[in-house]
Amino acid sequence: MSNLADVVALLDDIFFQAKVSETAKHVGVSLQVCASPDALAAAITAELPKLVIVDLNARADAFAAIAAVQAGAKAVPLIAFLSHVQTELAERARAAGCADVMPRSKFTRDLATILSRTKSHT
Repeated sequence: MSNLADVVALLDDIFFQAKVSETAKHVGVSLQVCASPDALAAAITAELPKLVIVDLNARADAFAAIAAVQAGAKAVPLIAFLSHVQTELAERARAAGCADVMPRSKFTRDLATILSRTKSHT
């Protein structure tokens, strides 16, 4: 039996981490928060999660995190979020291989649904 997380996330905003953690707990999904691309790479190497979340506005290099997912867990769904006005950053994330890029407001609004979807993937 594994104790590794269903969802691995690169998040460094402590208040937003709390919101994501609380929502994950509420919907019954395990979450591992990583503060660096190296920690995220190690987490997805240990065992593939069902979802990876990347905050494109994190102080850590979000693009290194996306590259780590592409290198080690390309089949795992990857959601990135950012400020809605950062269209150039969104395009860079898509070009780096992140198909699902959304504004922080939409990510926040849909968070419970996004996390709940990981429960149906076995």
